[in-house]
Amino acid sequence: MTGPVSMLASVSVEANALQAVCRQIFGFRLAMIALASPSALLGAAPGLASWLVGAAVLVTFMGSYVMFRDWERFGPLLLRHPALLAADALFGSLLLVTAGPQSTLGYVSVCTPLLAGLAYGWRGAAFFACLESLILLAVYAAGVGDPTLLPGLCVITGALGVTLRNLLFRFGAATRALAAAQAGEEERARLARDMHDSVAKTLHGLALAADALEAAADPREQAGVVARSARRAAAESRELLGELRRPSYVGGEVDLAGELTSRVEDFTRRSGIEARYQGVGPGSVPPVPYAVARQLLTIASEAMENAGRHACPTRVDVSAGVVAGLLRISVCDDGRGLPPGTTLDGLRRTGHFGVVGMVERAAGLGARIRIGRGGVAQGTEVRLELPVEGVAAR
Repeated sequence: MTGPVSMLASVSVEANALQAVCRQIFGFRLAMIALASPSALLGAAPGLASWLVGAAVLVTFMGSYVMFRDWERFGPLLLRHPALLAADALFGSLLLVTAGPQSTLGYVSVCTPLLAGLAYGWRGAAFFACLESLILLAVYAAGVGDPTLLPGLCVITGALGVTLRNLLFRFGAATRALAAAQAGEEERARLARDMHDSVAKTLHGLALAADALEAAADPREQAGVVARSARRAAAESRELLGELRRPSYVGGEVDLAGELTSRVEDFTRRSGIEARYQGVGPGSVPPVPYAVARQLLTIASEAMENAGRHACPTRVDVSAGVVAGLLRISVCDDGRGLPPGTTLDGLRRTGHFGVVGMVERAAGLGARIRIGRGGVAQGTEVRLELPVEGVAAR
């Protein structure tokens, strides 16, 4: 599975699409110029004419090669200065005089209005279609070749370039709108998971503690439990609201082993169920970026809470470590296990979103999660595995 795809604001869909199309056109021009250059050089008269044609071959060929090879570097220069494309067209006219429009250079002439339409819109397409048409007509008037449909094709390809440009921009706008809608859906799902895994869970515990307050042997101690639960719910609410206001996750790295140990100890204090943390694998658990650690810790906490609420275990074992290049986190209990026939769709329909949230968080990290009997003789194991290289790259 792969994580959510984020789009950089500095790189637009339209720019990438225009780059790809323009590079292909320059690649086609490059091939056509290479095929026609021998005819152009052989048809040139000795002396100055031969030197001019040779210079035109060099300029047009290298210009197309540079744009095809390094569009990212030189393409913006061409987009800002249409005079460069006009100079290329004038140099190409020298080749047309010697090789003739019936050669593959005729296709090069037709490509120029197409490029202008893509790069500059209607005005650029109209200007370069007229320029190339006049060049071709002048070549025909000089007695080189026979009149063909190339001037008309220049007008058609110019219009085609503008049409492609408009389609690419509309496609880019539709792609951004779709990405924004998808991001909104993902954000709503994330908020639902956070509300379930933090505030809703704490409030549920608060309600149970309040119910037990009246029948408690020591009301003051039970009242302290209620107060602590209320403060924790308030803190989780502030944390959730704070994340909504922050533009991105907090930077830095987290000691995953230390955080897991702390959460295991807190789970034992609150639930009275024996829980223990231990490391696995040959090495220690590496520091994990905050954004990843937050999801991993939430999954582990939810697994412990699910075991305590539903499985009636006497013991919960939590482990973490690096095994065969994978960061592995395991939460095992010796409870009664999952009911037969449990599925994600069934849990969604019945309003049990804890396991669903764990699976969604794992998918968002690009991790593999397995929930079932696993290697334990009795109970349930939640095992999460994430490539170490993927963790370090985040």
